[in-house]
Amino acid sequence: MEEWRGLVPPLLEWYRDNARTLPWRSDPTPYHVWVSEIMLQQTRVAAVLGYYARFLEALPTVADLAAVDEERLMKLWQGLGYYSRARNLRAAAWQIMEEHGGIFPSDYQSVRALKGVGDYTAGAICSIAFGLPVPAVDGNVLRVMARLTGDGGDITSPAVKRRVTGELAEVIPTAAPGAFNQAMMELGATVCLPNGAPLCDRCPVRDRCAALAQDRVDQLPVKAPKKARRVEERTVWLIFRRGRAALRRRPEKGLLAGLWEFPNELGDTMPAEWGIRAASDSFGGTARHIFTHIEWRLTARVVRAAGEELPPGWVWADGEELRTRYAVPGAFDGVSHVVERELKKGE
Repeated sequence: MEEWRGLVPPLLEWYRDNARTLPWRSDPTPYHVWVSEIMLQQTRVAAVLGYYARFLEALPTVADLAAVDEERLMKLWQGLGYYSRARNLRAAAWQIMEEHGGIFPSDYQSVRALKGVGDYTAGAICSIAFGLPVPAVDGNVLRVMARLTGDGGDITSPAVKRRVTGELAEVIPTAAPGAFNQAMMELGATVCLPNGAPLCDRCPVRDRCAALAQDRVDQLPVKAPKKARRVEERTVWLIFRRGRAALRRRPEKGLLAGLWEFPNELGDTMPAEWGIRAASDSFGGTARHIFTHIEWRLTARVVRAAGEELPPGWVWADGEELRTRYAVPGAFDGVSHVVERELKKGE
């Protein structure tokens, strides 16, 4: 990659003049960079901004994160999805408190050893917060590099990622590693866009781009096709009684582990073992939610319960408790308007 050292100056200049103003860039402490990078995994920047501000307001330090109870943590994370990220954050905060005396570690191996921190996140934290010349290779960077070099390798392949990481390790500037990594990410996020629609006329290194020179921009990067998602037809039972809705907690392992949800099952029959007597039962609409490997197609049934009894472990929650206490995942956003409407009726 010796011949690619020339991309560094124009890339850094472009980043200085065009970088988006983001709170974790304005105050790049290790804790702030870490929280932002975990939130940004599989989530758009625009969606993260509000969550990031609320999260840091509630948990401004590693010690606060380590001490927070899970119910509060899940509520702060509600809507961001991939909830294991939040649990890993807290577990890593425990590590920092117990193994590093509450001080965020500043060497790559110790950062990489934190729960939920992979190669990319460790590289981002170490380069941005500590100035260490370590590459941070995410999907944006892999796309940029595939086009710049004309590499037709599958960017979902670990071997390709290792090769790109090694190539960037040879050119990353020791004087500005954080700026370089963020410039590569920013280029992929705002210019070298996915799906064959990059803004090549705005690219500061277009004169070095093999894909542009070879008219292969729409062919790169190469990605292995994803497996088809499994489709599940589920009925979500919105059960109400005196201005409250029934919630149950999901199992501690698996999809949406440990979160509260509106009861739902495959098929269209309410399980008899729930023991819920319905004073009324009506159609409440349909919704859809897509996970990485599963698609839920939901049909809502609005049930007015004839009594107070619920299965063990279930709770009745009013509107205020749903807003402030119980973390219900975004998979149920498509029926939330029905819940709000029905709760108002019962007030």
